[in-house]
Amino acid sequence: MTHAVPTELLADRLRRAGEHAADQGTDVLLLTPGTDLRYLTGFDGSSHERLTCLVVPAAGHRAPPALVVPALEAPGFAGIPLEALGVELVTWTDGEDPYRLVTDLAGGPTHTSVDDDMAARHVLGLRAAFPDVPQALAGSVLRELRMRKDAGEIAALRDAGAAIDRVHARMGEWLRPGRTEAEIGADVSAAILAEGHTAAAFVIVGSGPNGASPHHDVSERVVEAGDVVVIDIGGPLPGGYNSDCTRTYVVGGAPAPEVAETYAVLQEAQERAVAAVRPGATAADIDRAARAHIAAAGHGEHFIHRTGHGIGLDVHEEPYIVDGNDLVLEAGMAFSVEPGIYQAGRWGARIEDIVVVTDDGVERLNRNPRELVVL
Repeated sequence: MTHAVPTELLADRLRRAGEHAADQGTDVLLLTPGTDLRYLTGFDGSSHERLTCLVVPAAGHRAPPALVVPALEAPGFAGIPLEALGVELVTWTDGEDPYRLVTDLAGGPTHTSVDDDMAARHVLGLRAAFPDVPQALAGSVLRELRMRKDAGEIAALRDAGAAIDRVHARMGEWLRPGRTEAEIGADVSAAILAEGHTAAAFVIVGSGPNGASPHHDVSERVVEAGDVVVIDIGGPLPGGYNSDCTRTYVVGGAPAPEVAETYAVLQEAQERAVAAVRPGATAADIDRAARAHIAAAGHGEHFIHRTGHGIGLDVHEEPYIVDGNDLVLEAGMAFSVEPGIYQAGRWGARIEDIVVVTDDGVERLNRNPRELVVL
């Protein structure tokens, strides 16, 4: 399956990847199937035991980019505009050493950068082929491109946000006392697919004490009247760009006063963090805006994770919205703002929206109400 990105845009990404590689002192980027390869070429496929590797020389090197592909898998690249991108397709057959083939195409580098998610068998195979050449991670190069979304990417994230909002808007159809988290999760997963996602990448239904575990999945726990329930859901649309949105619900009656008071603190913290998003602010500034308000209300120890993460072709990518990250935000950066308060063994709450930095502020891509929803 291909990602319908204009060929001229893919070519520009390849060119800039080479320029950033040169700026960071690496001679060649070596990328296996995954989101980095998809970002640069439009190829959406999986890595196998046979090596598929895009070789991207740094700017200033004479060799053109090349894609090393097992001959039996070459037909799967028919829809990729490799010739128009100036990428040479090089095939190999079983019995040949594809890693040596990469060394020939790389032209004697003194420094290589490999895909962050490259399988260990390929990392070690390339290391053996380049025994005296240092390896680094290519993520430090490609983050400079992928963090800054173009108009098409923002439109795709906007569509993803609207799709997952429509699922949350239907939560009353499935979330009610007497049903298990797993039963609710199955219905939510089906709705995620019905709203155009290609997969329900994650469905968290954290009821009662399970809501205090931020990465809870689903379980056979039966939802009870009065439970606070955290629903965190998302996945990719056909173009590959992801949704990710969390809302917190109370089922079967009004929330207890403690829940309502604590949730009000959380909602204000999320509002303050979103309001702090603008060009020139740092990622740490956004984290502090949420964390300071929660801490001032006496819940600092109950906010146990970063405030957000970047999103795009990966659900979690840079920039990470966390204390200590002094990255200066720029227009086009997209990330979650998702503070939470977790009362271990009792209940938890989280509010999550995806936002995009604009030229003069911020755009929320999730529009559903953020108040505590009573079902």
